[in-house]
Amino acid sequence: MSWWLDACKTPSAEVKKLAEERQLQLTKPTGSLSELETTAVQLASLQDNPRPNVDQPWITIFAGDHGVMEENISAYPQAVTRQMLQNFTTGGACISVIAKEYQAKLQVIDCGSVGGIYEYAGVERHCIIPGTANFAKQVAMTKAECIEAMNLGRQSVEDAVAYGASIYVAGEMGIGNTCSASAVACFLLDEPAEQLTGVGTGIREEQLIHKKNVINQAISLHTDYVDHDTFKALCAVGGLEIAAMTGAYIRCAQLGLPMVVDGFITTVSALAAVRLNPAVREWMLFGHQSAEYGHQRLLQEMNANPLLKLNLRLGEGSGAGAALGVIKLACSLHNNMATFAQAAVIGEKV
Repeated sequence: MSWWLDACKTPSAEVKKLAEERQLQLTKPTGSLSELETTAVQLASLQDNPRPNVDQPWITIFAGDHGVMEENISAYPQAVTRQMLQNFTTGGACISVIAKEYQAKLQVIDCGSVGGIYEYAGVERHCIIPGTANFAKQVAMTKAECIEAMNLGRQSVEDAVAYGASIYVAGEMGIGNTCSASAVACFLLDEPAEQLTGVGTGIREEQLIHKKNVINQAISLHTDYVDHDTFKALCAVGGLEIAAMTGAYIRCAQLGLPMVVDGFITTVSALAAVRLNPAVREWMLFGHQSAEYGHQRLLQEMNANPLLKLNLRLGEGSGAGAALGVIKLACSLHNNMATFAQAAVIGEKV
C-alpha cells in the first residue's frame, strides 16, 4: 500500500565525473556557461549517459476539480477545468503548443472533474471522484481516494518509461487549485496563508484576503488530523491532481526518470514527494520561478535553482515546458562543443 516509500534509484556518480571532466575540456573558460554546464552534468548523471539528451520528452497534464470553489476563491468558473481538457487535446492550449515545439508526448489525465460522463478524444478519464470535497468544511479526500490519485501518477510514469521517455514533465489543470496548493504548503512549511497565497488566476484584492482567510480557517480545522503528516496534509486540503503529481514525482525517482518541476502548484507536489521520500529530490530539475506568491519560498525550501524567471503564472506545465529548450541547449553544448585538443586551442593554465 505504501509503494511511495520504496527506494529510489541512485544517480551515477561515475557518469557525473565523466561529464564534469568533459566540461573541463570544452573550448570555454571553466564555469563560463554556469547553469548550462551544471544542467548537462546533472542530466548525464541521472540518465547514466555521458551524452545526455531530451530527445523524447513526456508531458502529462493532471486535472481535477476542487470543492473549495464553494467559497468563491477563483476568478474563473469551475466549468473551465473540463473546457481546458478538450483544449489540451485539440492543440489550442499553451502546453499543447510547447509539446508540439519540442516533439513531446502529451498525455492528459482527468483525475476527477465535476460533471457527467463525457468523451474527449485524447483525454484519459478516470474521475476518482467528481472533484474533492470542500476542505473548508471537511477533508478534501479520503485516504483511499488520495492513494488512488497517487497511483494515477505512478501509472503515468510507468507509461512514460515504457515509451522510452528521456525526461518527464508534470503539469496541472483545476480551477481552485492554487488555493489547495497554498493550503498544502502551509502544512508542509508550518507557515500561515499570508506567506504562501497569491492571486492565482487573477482574483481581486478583496477576494485574495478572503482566500487567505479560507485557507487559515481550513488549517485550523485540520491541524489535529494532519499532525505534521505529509500524506494526511494531501488528504486534508490537497487536490486529486496535486496528489497524482506527488505520486508521479516519486515514481520517476524510483524508476530513474529525470523530471522537470514546473511552477507553484507542481512544486508543492514536489515538496510533498520529497517529504514522503527524500531521495526523490536528486531527480529533480526546476524549470522556472513563477510569479505566483509563495513559489520562491518553496524553491528556497528545496534548495532549488530554477532555470528561468519569466514571471509566468499559467500552470499546466508551461514553465517546465519552456525550460525544455534550455535543457536541450545545455545537452547540445555539452555533446557537440569541441574540446581544446580537437580545436587545437590552448587550454587554461594549470
